Amino acid sequence: MTAYEQSAWMRRKTAADMAEILGQRGFVANAFDDRAAAVEHIFSLIPEGAKVGLGGSMTLDDLGVVERLRSGPWNLIDRYAAPDWEARMNAYREALLSDVFVTGVNAITREGELVCIDCSGNRVAAMIFGPRRVIVVAGVNKVVENLYEAFARLRKIAPLNCRRLNHKTPCAETGRCSDCMIQQRMCNYTGIIHDGFKEKDRIHVVLIAEDMGF
Repeated sequence: MTAYEQSAWMRRKTAADMAEILGQRGFVANAFDDRAAAVEHIFSLIPEGAKVGLGGSMTLDDLGVVERLRSGPWNLIDRYAAPDWEARMNAYREALLSDVFVTGVNAITREGELVCIDCSGNRVAAMIFGPRRVIVVAGVNKVVENLYEAFARLRKIAPLNCRRLNHKTPCAETGRCSDCMIQQRMCNYTGIIHDGFKEKDRIHVVLIAEDMGF
């Protein structure tokens, strides 16, 4: 077995193991070896005519999920089409009452906890309460051992997200989190979802045996 084959096997094993762990935590979790199958599963969870909200996610962009939602039989609350900040905030608020909220995640612990950090808090808020169904999509690069490693990962990816979104923060220049206290700060709200028992069948986690997003 080549090094690439060994790495691919480990990614598939991680995705399958995490689906089982998340299932034991009360989430509805499924693992997929390739992105095409994962995308078809995602859309099987979104009824025609559903009002759909989005959390900011490079993974969803990479999978083509946003473009497909724009052109299909769904009522997309398109945060990216907002012409200004006020309109985007209104889209965020509307998404809290969506039928389905589709999002990425920053980290998933081996214990089965979902960890996200936000600038505006819209993604964290919607994942926790509001939308009737939440679909969380993640590559296996988001899997960490525990909450300590999850928080370390949040600090590591913050500079990348700041640069991606053109936030004028110290970390966007230095590449290191400095826990800045400025308006452009990305890391204002952190959410940890410990389990999915409160509302069964609400949070669906789609794991892909690839590295996706930051």
